[in-house]
Parts: sequence; C-alpha cells; structure tokens
Amino acid sequence: MGKKLTRNKKSLVDKEDKKAPSVNDLTKNKSRRDFITLTTCAMAGIGAASGLWPLVKSMNPSAEVLAMSTVEVNLSDIQEGQEKKVKWQGKPIFIRRRTKQEIEAARAVDIEDLRDPESDEQRVCKGRDEWLIMIGICTHLGCVPIDHATKDGNGWFCPCHGSYYDTSGRVIGGPAPKNMAVPDYFFQSENVVVIGKKA
Repeated sequence: MGKKLTRNKKSLVDKEDKKAPSVNDLTKNKSRRDFITLTTCAMAGIGAASGLWPLVKSMNPSAEVLAMSTVEVNLSDIQEGQEKKVKWQGKPIFIRRRTKQEIEAARAVDIEDLRDPESDEQRVCKGRDEWLIMIGICTHLGCVPIDHATKDGNGWFCPCHGSYYDTSGRVIGGPAPKNMAVPDYFFQSENVVVIGKKA
C-alpha cells in the first residue's frame, strides 16, 4: 500500500509540472519575444544603413568637381557672332556673343509654338542681351551639339539624333524635350563672367 501512495504522489507531481503556464510566464515570454524582434529589426536597419551609406556618398560630387564650383571667363576676346567653349564642373559651357540679328530672331519667335516655352529674355542676363551662356548638352541623350548656321544667325544641331536649337538655345526640332539649360552665372566686371553660384 505504501508503494501505491508513493506512485500516486509521483503522478500528482508530474501532473503539476505539466500544468498550463501561468499568466506571468506568458507575459515574460511575450516581452522576451518582443525584445528579440525589436533588437533584430534594429540590427537589420543599422546593417542596411551602413551598407547604403557608401553608395550615397559615392554619388556626391568629387573634390575635384567641388573645387571647380565656379569658373571665371574673360570675354574680351570674343567678337560679335563668335562663341567660346569652356568647361565647368565637367560640363561644356557655350558662351556666345550674339549679333543684333540673332537677338531679334530669338525675340521674334512666338513662344507658344515652342516645345519648351521660354522667352529669350528669361535665358539671358538683363542688360547683357548679347551674351547667351548655356550648358552645351543636348537634352535628349546628353550629346554635345555643334554650331549650325540658320537664316537668322547661329543655332545648334545635335548630330546624334537630329535635335535643332535656335539662336537662344531653345529646342525647335528633333527629339530633344527641353531647351539647353542655362547655368547660374554673374558678371564680375564688364569683361569677366563667373559661371556658378555667387558666394
């Protein structure tokens, strides 16, 4: 009989061990699980950010480009009807001293007929209308247009895909969607222009 009691006591102890976990145990397990999940997510976020940072940093301009953030150009050697090409931040810049005929032709255009409507006055510095300064890159696929004589003076033509630009650098034919861009610039003196933002 003593053996039976011992067995019964043992089975009772086993049953107590197999009981469902208490509310406190569940709360502890849940908070432990939440902590592990949050830690894992935080570590994954830090890993992703540290992996992306070099990529983002590589997209910033190089020190060489930043050093060339502005370029001074002497205009005294450019005669009326001539053009000078300079490099600024790795891009070609066209500086043209336009003739009166070229200016008149650019201003006679009805801007409503243009693909990218922009008046000639918007593209030049007030009071210095003869100077057209723009980034010499075709807006279609980034080629460099060449000089192209028109009946009104000098325009530009992109030989790669056949885009045409007028005497104000506005697109007038071909696949280019926009006018050639005008960079930031200012006149430091009568004969010196600085390409880039004023400090």
